[in-house]
Amino acid sequence: MKHILLIAALCVAGVAQADEPEITKVDAIEIGGKWRFDVTILHPDTGWEHYADGWRVLDMDGAELGIRVLLHPHVNEQPFTRSLSGVEIPDGTKQVQIQARDLSHGWNENTTIVDLN
Repeated sequence: MKHILLIAALCVAGVAQADEPEITKVDAIEIGGKWRFDVTILHPDTGWEHYADGWRVLDMDGAELGIRVLLHPHVNEQPFTRSLSGVEIPDGTKQVQIQARDLSHGWNENTTIVDLN
């Protein structure tokens, strides 16, 4: 019986991870000393109770540099791209991380590394 419960728990965990938002593309553009990030997210939004509700720019130590809150589900627009402008990146920074979240799971453990050129 313990084995069946363990297998069931692992299956539920796998399904939960599959529903987390996936960052499929990031464009980073420097404009006048600040940065604009165009982030494309794929997520199986089902409506107001489960949708990708934001993403953020982090430095490589995990400090938040900017956040883009998404105010509504994108059920019929997948994947979708949203931008965040005016992000200040400390001098000498060569990479940042992008992290997405949804209402059900919160912030993804995984991030997408972006090289700044």
